[in-house]
Order: sequence, then C-alpha cells, then structure tokens
Amino acid sequence: MSGWMQHLPILPIVIPLLAGASLLLLDDAHRRGRAIVALVATSMQLAVAVMLMSAVAGATDAVSAIEVYRLGGWSAPFGIVLVVDRLSALMLTLCSVLGLASLMYALARWDRAGVHYHPLFQFILMGLNGAFLTGDIFNLFVFFEVLLAASYGLALHGSGAERVRSGLAYIVVNLAASLLFLIGAALIYGITGTLNMADLAHRVPALSADDRALFSAGIALLALVFLVKAAAWPLNFWLPSTYSAASAPVAAMFSIMTKVGVYALLRIGSVLEPAGAFPPLGDVLFVIGILTLTYSAIGVLGVQKLDRVAGYSVIASSGTLLAAFGLGIADVTAPMLYYLTGSVLVMGAFYLVIEMTERSKPYGADLLAVTIEAFGMEAPEEKAMSEDVVGFAIPGAMAFIGMAFVACTVIIAGLPPLASFVAKFALLIAAFGSAQGAAVPIAVWLLMAAMLASGLTAMITLSRLGMRIFWSGEARTTPQLLVTEAGPAAMLIGLCIALTVAAPPAMEYMQATASALHDPSQYIEAVMNPPRGAGR
Repeated sequence: MSGWMQHLPILPIVIPLLAGASLLLLDDAHRRGRAIVALVATSMQLAVAVMLMSAVAGATDAVSAIEVYRLGGWSAPFGIVLVVDRLSALMLTLCSVLGLASLMYALARWDRAGVHYHPLFQFILMGLNGAFLTGDIFNLFVFFEVLLAASYGLALHGSGAERVRSGLAYIVVNLAASLLFLIGAALIYGITGTLNMADLAHRVPALSADDRALFSAGIALLALVFLVKAAAWPLNFWLPSTYSAASAPVAAMFSIMTKVGVYALLRIGSVLEPAGAFPPLGDVLFVIGILTLTYSAIGVLGVQKLDRVAGYSVIASSGTLLAAFGLGIADVTAPMLYYLTGSVLVMGAFYLVIEMTERSKPYGADLLAVTIEAFGMEAPEEKAMSEDVVGFAIPGAMAFIGMAFVACTVIIAGLPPLASFVAKFALLIAAFGSAQGAAVPIAVWLLMAAMLASGLTAMITLSRLGMRIFWSGEARTTPQLLVTEAGPAAMLIGLCIALTVAAPPAMEYMQATASALHDPSQYIEAVMNPPRGAGR
C-alpha cells in the first residue's frame, strides 16, 4: 500500500478512540447526535476493515499479503508495530460486522438503559481491533485491558441485581487473569529483553537452558490467560451467567471476545513454535478442548433458558476450536478458521433473536416450564389447545422470530447445509485425511464424537425450547419489532447463509491464511526487516 493507504492499519484504533472520546462530551440531551457519531464511526471501521481484507486477499505473494505499520517510523523491536495479514484482517472485519449489527440493535432502546453506552462500545471496539493488529505482547496486554475495562461497564449496563452479581464474578476472574498476563509478560521480557513476537522468534533459540525454563514459564502463564479469555474448562464458570445477564446487544458483542483468546494462541503459537519458543501445548489444548465440549453439552441439557443455552453454545464453539488446534494437524487450520467465522456471526444473531423471543413470554414462564417437565405434567392451556384447536395463526413478528430461531438452531447444531455443518465436515475430513492410509489417531475419533454430541445436545434442547415457545398453547403477547431490531439479526443470519453459498472462495481465503500461519518466516521478515528507505 502507498500514499494515504499506508495509514489504513492505524485507523481501526484511531477511529473508535476519537469517537469514544467525542461521545463522552455529548450528554443525554444530544441523543440523536450520539447515535449518528457512533454509527458513522462503526461504519468507517467496517469500511477500513474491508479495504484491508481486500488488500491482503488480492496480494500476489506472501510478502505483499503482510502490511507492517511502524508508529513514528521506528522499526521493531524498538518501536511499536501493527501488522495486518490475512488472519488479522479477517478478525477485524468480523469484529466490525458484529459491532455494526449490535450497535444498530442497541439504538432501538438498549443504549438508553444506562449511561455512557456509546463511548464504552467504541472503546471495546478499539481494544478488540488493537488486539488483532498488534505485533508485540505488551501492547496485546494493553489492548486486552482496554477492551476488558469497556466490557466491565457494558456487562453492568442497565444495572439490576443479576447483572451486578454476575458482572462482579466476571470482573474478578479477568482481573486475576490480567495479573497473570502481566507476570508472564514481565518474565519473558526479563529473560529476552523484548516482547515483539517476531524478535522473540530470533532471540529464544539462543537462550541457555535455565533461561529457557523461565521463558517457558512465562509463555505458560500467557497460555493460561488466553484459555481464560477463550472460556476453556474449568475456567469458564463465569460465562453463562455473565452473558445471560448482559443486555442483548452487549451479549452479541461479547460472542467475539472468547475468540480473542483463541486468536492470541494462534498468533503467538504460529510465530514462536517453529523456533522452538512455544512449549508443546498441543496435547494439553486438545484435552482441554474435549473437556470444554463435554462441559458445554452437559450444560446445554441442564438449562431451561435460551440465554443460558446461548452461553453454553459459545463455550462449545471455543471447545471445538481448542480441540482442533490441539490436534496439531496443519490441514485442520483452514476449516477451523471457517468455523470460527460462522460461529461468531450466528452467536451474535442468536443473542438478538433470544431477546426478541423473550418479549412474548409471560412472567414466570421458565419456572413453570421446569415444574411441568419435572413432574411430567401437561399445562392446562396446552391440553386445551391439543383437544380443541388444530392450529393457530402466527403474527408476522412471530413468523420472523420463528424463522430466525430455526436458522440459528440449524447453524448452532451443525445441521446441513449451512456454514457450521460445512466447517465441521471439512474439519473432520482434514483430520481423517491426515492419517494418509495409516490408522486414524484416537484423538480424531474423540473430536468427532465430542462434536457430534455437542451438536446433538444443542439440537435437542433448542428444539424442545422452540416448540414450547412457538407451538405451545400458553398465553403470549405479540412482540413489537422495529426495523433496527429485526434488521441486524437478519443481516447476521444472512451472512451465515452467504458464507455457506460462498464456501469455495471463503475456504480458499482460509487456506491461504492457514498456510501463512504455518510458515511464519514471511511474517517475521516483514516485521524485522523493513524495505530500505521505507518510513512505515
């Protein structure tokens, strides 16, 4: 990139920073102005992300597919670098799409449930974008703290006893993880004298045995932190209640936050592992991924509320990604990235659909449903409907919500022909194909069983709850939906369908991304060796 285009990599950080600061200056009397500023800023972030993704996707070689932005013209490892490659561009675009959909939904009424919603929303976007772009571990920590600080406010937005209770648990866990992150980063810097990922790949092979042990301890602490962020078992007890208590657009935005931990593991692992600087965590990650999938399947079967089902489904997606990553099979990476993309989109849509669905339920319906199911009873209204009425008309709003609910159910459960099925099928094909005529490893069979069990439990629970919501005879009110509420959910579901239709080019992009991850030499060279005469 040349001219003004060379400054594109910094814009996903600068735009939300300036927008968030500007929004702090606007009080409640300027509600329309705040909404316009927030929409324009988020739309600009999406436009920049798409331009960056288009630039790296259209690159003719591996070198031109990596853009390094050196702040102040200082080269690594002395200066701060932002790196745009296919993986970071994908995550930036995914974050911007989800952010725009969540913001549009929030403008209907959720942004008025408390103070400073829009500044906090812009700051969480800034933290996410920075985490995806940074090329060094210290700034990864900084952007983690930015997005976490904003997420604390958003998790508590709207107050309420349940939000405060679950939000405090979320804050405590993440503060402890941040402390471990700081300790791990300090250990690594104390041993190597750098926190730039590319520079670490150069320096670590020369460490002595004693220094290597301390460095490995620092990396292990970072891995533990990333597993907390990824909601891996047993460090994920906070997620279902926190996401359930948060407002719908906030929960939708939070669905990408668990993927930041997965991204960090992919990024640091891919850069450091070839140099022997990343401890062999494959088997550990695989076991943790399988246990996470098992935990999520049990949790899904044991809950009666849709928002908690969604929380366990987010955990299931993280478990699938961690287990696939832990296999250590290069051909699995592309389907894994395809699955990550689809899971973020569908979970964002599902949280929005759940909130629209809950509007039609009478007070105490969940408690009554648990009682009826526990004692094998039949609700009086349901019995009357089954005896006297063959069917009943579904108003337009309920028809839209019902179709959206079915689409989300099919995608989350991994049923054909939508994106989740394509991703899981491609992932298993790659895993089984890696055997190359030899006996298939037991780990691959375990992964297949865990994925099938997770999808089956999701299908059972969502089908049961869906029939109770849409086909039971209990009294319900017809929800009033605004275009700004139905539109974002429809957009995210539509993108999941588009991802299915465009599976060949999408998978081609993911394959190129995976190839770059498994051969990080170009990434390291681009960061450490700027072209002669280049300022950035």
